[in-house]
Amino acid sequence: MTNIATNIATDTEIVAIPKRGMPVTIITGFLGSGKTTLLNQILKNKHDLKVAVLVNEFGDINIDSQLLVSMDEDMVELSNGCICCTINDGLVDAVYRVLEREERIDYLVIETTGIADPLPIILTFLGTELRDLTQLDSIITVVDSEAFTPEHYDSDAALKQITYADVILLNKTDLATTEKVEDLEAYIKQQKPQARILHTQFGEVALPLILDVDLTPVNEYTAQLVDESEHHHHHHDHDDHDDHHHEHKHHSHHIENEGFVAISFQSDRPFDVHKFEDFLTEKLPENILRSKGLLWFNDSDLRHIFQLSGARYQLHADEWTSPPKNQLVVIGRELDRSHINSLLNACLA
Repeated sequence: MTNIATNIATDTEIVAIPKRGMPVTIITGFLGSGKTTLLNQILKNKHDLKVAVLVNEFGDINIDSQLLVSMDEDMVELSNGCICCTINDGLVDAVYRVLEREERIDYLVIETTGIADPLPIILTFLGTELRDLTQLDSIITVVDSEAFTPEHYDSDAALKQITYADVILLNKTDLATTEKVEDLEAYIKQQKPQARILHTQFGEVALPLILDVDLTPVNEYTAQLVDESEHHHHHHDHDDHDDHHHEHKHHSHHIENEGFVAISFQSDRPFDVHKFEDFLTEKLPENILRSKGLLWFNDSDLRHIFQLSGARYQLHADEWTSPPKNQLVVIGRELDRSHINSLLNACLA
C-alpha cells in the first residue's frame, strides 16, 4: 500500500490518506437562533484546523458571508485561513470543490437556511458518492431559548431540526428565565431523548463538545435509504436525475406551503435614520420573523449591520469595505412584497 501513497504524492511529500472521509458538521436551527454566531465561534476557535464552510442562504443577498469576508467568486478565502463557498449549483458540487483543493481540508461545516429540513442534506451525504469521501459527524441544531415554543411559528421545519439533531444548543439562555429553559429542555428530551443538550450564550461552546464527536447515527439513515431505493425501483422507471429533480422541486414547494417568503431590498440611496426607526417601532408587520442587512444611513459614514429576530433587533456599526448602499433581507410568513417594499422605500432619505 505504501508505494501507492508515494505515487500519489506531489513532489516528495507523502500524502496521508485518511482512514475515513473528511468529517462534516451540519448547523441548522430556526431563523434568528444564532447559527452564524456559532459559525463565527467555530472559525475563531478552530486552532490549527483547516476548516471549510458552506453557507446556504435563503434570499438573494448573502449577507452572512459578507460579514465573514469579502466575496469575489463562489469560493472565498476567509481572513482566518478558512474557505467559504455558497451552495448554489448544488451541494454535491460544492463539497467536491472543497475536496478537490490542493491543500487538505480537515473539517467541513455547513450552515443551512433557517427554514430547512436537514434530512435532504443528510441523505445527500449518505446516498451519493460523497459517503465514501466524507464522514457525517454531527447535526447541530441551535435553538433561541427565549423565542422557542413548541408551536414555534407552527413550523414543521423547526420540529424536524430537533428530530434530526445530534447536538442541541439552547442558545441565548441569558435572555430566557430559568423556568423557560428547564421547560424547553424537558420538551426537547421528549422529542429527542438521545440528543446532547448544551446551554450557550452568544453561541460560545467548547469545540470538542460539538466537533469530531461522531454522534450522527449514520447506519439508521443508511437503512432508510436502502428502503427508499428499493421502493423507487419497484415503482418508478425514471433515472436518478429525474428523481433528484423531483425531490428538489417538492422541497422548495414545501417552503412556500409553510408560507415563508424572503424579500430582498436594495437601494443606492441612504435611509433616513428617524424614518427607519419609526418603521421598526411603529410600522413593522407582525409576520416578519427575521431580517438582516447592511444599512446605510444619511447621517453616518459607517456601515450598519442590522439583525432583527422576532421582536428584538440590533445595529452594529463598522467601516464600509465597498461603496455604501442598502441591502436588506426580510423573511416572514405570507408577507406582502409590495407593502414591505413601499414601507422601506418610504424610509429612504
